[in-house]
Amino acid sequence: MDRRAFGEQPSRPDGSVIGHGTEYTGRYVVLFDPSSQESGINALRSAADIASVERVRGTDVGNVAELLERPDVSVLFEDLAAAVVEVRPEQRHALVTTAEAEPSITAAEPERMVHALPITAPQQAPTEFFPAFRSDEDVVARHTKAEMAAGLGPAWSEDSWTWGLQAIRANLSHLTGRGVKIAVLDTGVDTDHPDFAGRIEAAESFVPGETVEDGNGHGTHCIGTAAGPANPRQGPRYGVAPEAQILAAKVLSNAGSGQDGFILAGIAWAVARGARVISMSLGGQVRPGELFPQTYEILAKRALERGTVIVAAAGNDSRRPPQIEPVSRPANCPSILAVAALDKAIAPAFFSNGAINGQGGEVNIAAPGWQVHSAAPGGGYQPLSGTSMATPHVAGVLALLAQANPHVSAADLMAGLKAGAFPLTQPLRDVGAGLLQAP
Repeated sequence: MDRRAFGEQPSRPDGSVIGHGTEYTGRYVVLFDPSSQESGINALRSAADIASVERVRGTDVGNVAELLERPDVSVLFEDLAAAVVEVRPEQRHALVTTAEAEPSITAAEPERMVHALPITAPQQAPTEFFPAFRSDEDVVARHTKAEMAAGLGPAWSEDSWTWGLQAIRANLSHLTGRGVKIAVLDTGVDTDHPDFAGRIEAAESFVPGETVEDGNGHGTHCIGTAAGPANPRQGPRYGVAPEAQILAAKVLSNAGSGQDGFILAGIAWAVARGARVISMSLGGQVRPGELFPQTYEILAKRALERGTVIVAAAGNDSRRPPQIEPVSRPANCPSILAVAALDKAIAPAFFSNGAINGQGGEVNIAAPGWQVHSAAPGGGYQPLSGTSMATPHVAGVLALLAQANPHVSAADLMAGLKAGAFPLTQPLRDVGAGLLQAP
């Protein structure tokens, strides 16, 4: 068995967690063999004295957010044979040892923090909530001036369509995403935004103590790019799949932070609700040479088997030139589509991460991610930049492909997306298959 699938958190004698800039929560994400998950649970009960297990089935999420907050409860998502496990500090070693030896347990990794991935606007002060993805204000300002000096911005008229929709040829597509469900796992959604009226099939918060309403703006913006309307209340069209059904899962707080357990809950909910696409503009920074997380990789494979493609942002840690950082987690998983960001010159955005690491760490496709216009809480609009903004472009195009090919597998949808990309001259490391194209 691949020992990369198991990991023990470094800790001090008092049980507090340490690490090289990595934010651990003290819990574990554990995946079981779907045919024998009861055996795995029982093994953990016996060896690691895990907390009481609450079971979640299908779309019956009930009070999952509150359960995930309780230190006396572990939560098992039966449909995906995955659990968020509470374990006392002195029992962590026993959990890892048991996971390595028990054949019914396929992976066990420490739960980590994840963050939204925008690029902070030049005039905005950095905040404590985005330590891994905060932009350098001088670099942002310099690239903005260079872009304007080159005349790249005015080359795209956005009177009717955003530059991003024109770049991916969504303005030439007759497809709308009708009948296809897109799940966006993010900071929630402005449920009262007039552009989303009648479009949100379901919305759920997996963040303890917070409703699904978006107090950040990141989630509303991403949902707008993926599935905004054909005729918005104001301004150009900005949504790729204007008739897709929206599933909004709040897995990041209004401060822009979340945990692997929240993401797991959102994935389970979205798959159970029949999402063809899950869009995740979130992640955590990885080091050069770091391997992809086995838990997310196995979850992505199980989602694919159920007909769902997961796309995720490649991350915004680079400062080109010359610094290029590796694709973030979980986008660095082989079975998750990693999306890089392009600027208005159809070149890699200066912040966009690249294929520095090995298997799974590649960029799969590139999409518009600079000064992207989309919806904002309060019924308005705003431009944002980042691989976060590129990712929902891809989710929307996958919905168009799914509408055109309703019976193909999720794996075939992924293959079709990459095959349809427009090749670019930049290295595969930076743009993968090339520029995203709508069918």
